[in-house]
Amino acid sequence: MFADRAKIYIRSGKGGDGHVSFRREKYVPNGGPDGGDGGNGGSVIFEVDEGLNTLTDLRHIRKYCAQDGEQGGKRNCRGKNGEDIIVKVPEGTVIKDFESGRIIADMSGDNRRQILLSGGKGGNGNQHYATSTMQAPKYAQPGQPSKELDLFLELKVIADVGLVGFPNVGKSTLLSRVTNAKPKIANYHFTTLNPNLGVVDLDGGDGFVIADIPGLIEGASEGVGLGHEFLRHIERTKVLIHLVDAASTEGRDPIEDIYAINRELEAYNADIAHRPQVIAANKIDAVYAGSDEDPVARIREEFEPKGIRVFPISAVSGQGLKDLLYYVKDLLSQINEPPTVFEPEYDPDTDLVAGNEPYTVEYDEKKNEYVVEGPRIEKMLGYTNLESERGFKFFQEFLKKNEILDALEAHGVQEGDTVRMYGLAFNYYKE
Repeated sequence: MFADRAKIYIRSGKGGDGHVSFRREKYVPNGGPDGGDGGNGGSVIFEVDEGLNTLTDLRHIRKYCAQDGEQGGKRNCRGKNGEDIIVKVPEGTVIKDFESGRIIADMSGDNRRQILLSGGKGGNGNQHYATSTMQAPKYAQPGQPSKELDLFLELKVIADVGLVGFPNVGKSTLLSRVTNAKPKIANYHFTTLNPNLGVVDLDGGDGFVIADIPGLIEGASEGVGLGHEFLRHIERTKVLIHLVDAASTEGRDPIEDIYAINRELEAYNADIAHRPQVIAANKIDAVYAGSDEDPVARIREEFEPKGIRVFPISAVSGQGLKDLLYYVKDLLSQINEPPTVFEPEYDPDTDLVAGNEPYTVEYDEKKNEYVVEGPRIEKMLGYTNLESERGFKFFQEFLKKNEILDALEAHGVQEGDTVRMYGLAFNYYKE
């Protein structure tokens, strides 16, 4: 099954906590601190894999978590760094924040590898906090927390030229004729379910990449059928080849078909609708020789005055394909714009604040005290020696930096009021 969208969860590794320990050796009764630093957490990295062309794997495996860093150890032993996790995606994958829809990265062009979430930094062991006045610090720094994010991934096919048109007008046949692509070809009245890419090689000139964009139907811009899923694939193309059934083998009017598809393009993205377009009047081998009206001439009269060239072709026999392809190549040579790469709108690695863990501030009326709780607060209390002046100041800075003091004031705390944190009671005083 072709998959061009996926929702996944990613989490970087937590930094290992710094260690609290002291030298304990024979004949060294008062050894100094020797707690080692924690290891850094692993990062979440996205890489382009040339062998992938769908997001199918990411629809089956939805969680990607890097390894946490190890805690520091005794004797200045540093914890081991957590291993990175690498997520492989096909070229053209646009990575967005699931909640806001903002673009984080476009895995296209030169962007082949990107660190999306960096691992948390390991905490310092207590050896770093020894001073002339505090020679036996009993606290260490916790590792930075992990970062987590829900992502929405979209695959937008990268091609110079897009083939558009109603289903069953011969796009797959044309692609198989002019490239090395091998799409499934049959008389389907619905649509190909996935875009097929192929490289057109021309004598005496560079080739170009062409994509058979799945057949559109009226209402596609409003999401009818598989409209939105497929329209996104033409966002990067520079030139459109509009394929129509000139012979009207199914009773459709080719001119009306062209206008109908262009209306859908305009409704979806006006910029796409105004890109250079060429009309390929297909199935001329099926035009009845005794017909009073030349359908190709009628299409030319309608569209060539508007600057859109019309080429009569037969995707089956190959008639007219050479002129069409060289004309498209000339159009591409006149367009100096680089391939469309979507600019990032959001950087979770810097915007997600390290240490932004939840906490609660509540007032207990029965005990007439304020209660503060949260996982990071509990962890900090476990590592901090509040009996020392330096340790207590360190914890005060933590409360201030994490806006816990502001939250207490917002709840109406006054000087002298009791604040309780995990069994420890403090009297609140402003600095």
